[in-house]
Amino acid sequence: MSFVKTVYRSLFRRTSTFAVGILVGAVIFERVFDQGSDALFEELNRGKLWKHIKHNYESEDDEA
Repeated sequence: MSFVKTVYRSLFRRTSTFAVGILVGAVIFERVFDQGSDALFEELNRGKLWKHIKHNYESEDDEA
């Protein structure tokens, strides 16, 4: 129960800290969700994306 009291006293007691907590949580959630969905997309489309197959279409002469 002391953990709940500590969280209440440090985060939920004042509106300003509650709002900052929500903003920070939203930014962290957005970053984690974005990176997770990108990783899932990469895994589901392995071998189909340009960065995986571009070596088949590029030649040594094109790198100039």
